[in-house]
Amino acid sequence: MSDSATNGGAGAGTERPASGPGDGTRAVRAGLPEPVKHEPTLPGPVFAAHFHLPGDPTGPYTYGRDENPTWTHLERAIGELEAPGRSDVETLVFASGMAAISSVLFSQLRAGDTAVLPDDGYQALPLVRAQLEAYGIEVRTAPTGQDAQLDVLDGAKLLWIETPSNPGLDVCDVRRLVGAAHARGALVAVDNTLATPLGQRPLELGADFSVASGTKQLTGHGDVLLGYVAGHDAGAMAAVRRWRKIVGAIPGPMEAWLAHRSIATLQLRVDRQDATALRVAEALRTRPEITGLRYPGLPDDPSHKIASQQMQRYGCVVSFTLPSRARADRFLEALRLVEGATSFGGVRSTAERRGRWGGDAVPEGFIRLSVGAEDPDDLVTDLLRALDETAD
Repeated sequence: MSDSATNGGAGAGTERPASGPGDGTRAVRAGLPEPVKHEPTLPGPVFAAHFHLPGDPTGPYTYGRDENPTWTHLERAIGELEAPGRSDVETLVFASGMAAISSVLFSQLRAGDTAVLPDDGYQALPLVRAQLEAYGIEVRTAPTGQDAQLDVLDGAKLLWIETPSNPGLDVCDVRRLVGAAHARGALVAVDNTLATPLGQRPLELGADFSVASGTKQLTGHGDVLLGYVAGHDAGAMAAVRRWRKIVGAIPGPMEAWLAHRSIATLQLRVDRQDATALRVAEALRTRPEITGLRYPGLPDDPSHKIASQQMQRYGCVVSFTLPSRARADRFLEALRLVEGATSFGGVRSTAERRGRWGGDAVPEGFIRLSVGAEDPDDLVTDLLRALDETAD
């Protein structure tokens, strides 16, 4: 059994491939160069705007906006996690998750095309929609849950899936949506940020692109802004690469190096955080003041069945609603082990009242909680104490 079999993940990919290493082994060794005596096992960041290039401009490294050896190691590492054992998958890293998202949408779509986006996804997607429409691209939206995007798919050039959705944690059937989209001639991109490649592998489920913010659980320490795109179609990825070159949305070498270093502990962090998230969800479900509790790992969660069929791990985010904005604010203020912050996936637990941003269709008392690597008992105790102390 893979590591996930003991940590709450029970999807179709739980069994380790007969010829492949486990997730921990893969994460620790992903993207490393062949060993050379007296050289570091993970080479340091290469700070170079240009490279020695006499004669014809051949070879992998010519100019710092196009390629960098530190990116190469990181891109190989992410590719090995997103698509183990496949040699036809290319990965490109970007300065942020939004840079990666934009690269796919704006490199694949033209005026007159139609894109289908989720209407319950990441908060910045409405801004993306407005820009796409300004370029003459039709945008249709539908919820993630119950595969509702199928209803608006006819005639689309690209389907954008976010599963689990952020912040509502709905899950859609990736295989089903991919099959329907491909039958209509549409490309499919999956935002894999919340799941990480250890929780879900969209390319193995048939998607054309797996896109994510590496800022979140992939790197996990809240100190790197990063994004990436992985895909198996050479032509489509060439267009993504060209977009990166045109807009210059490239990561710094230090950020790329930090990300690669952090991936080595990905399996350790994910297993700890995701297992604790399930503990937290189980504890919160006993509280009468909480409604709308969502975590795909809970057996009675509306997303649990399909999540278990396509995910190996369920993620570190739990969402729920308290009766009012005031109660939610008091609860967050009373927490001692949970920091108020807007990101998720870090080793230190964070939480926020999502309604404060105004961009999510959620109740005023809606809380998105990102579970960190604290001792599970300590974290559960802190959450329940804060609920008790702030009761109406």
